Amino acid sequence: MDKIYIKDDYIKLGQAMKLAGMVDSGVDAKFEIQDGNVKVNNAVETQRGKKLVAGDVISFQGQTVTVVSRTV
Repeated sequence: MDKIYIKDDYIKLGQAMKLAGMVDSGVDAKFEIQDGNVKVNNAVETQRGKKLVAGDVISFQGQTVTVVSRTV
């Protein structure tokens, strides 16, 4: 399972997918999310702006990524 590190309290789902390399662009993320192809914490998520916090898990096309808070 891969990880993405965030420095703020949250990251939006579309941004997280781009950061993790799951999609090439925000537009790609938008369509995949709207089409119901993305899961957050094992539940289908259709909100591109869904706020993810540390511990949330994104699943897309067999890839799973965990959001981790970067402690400074």
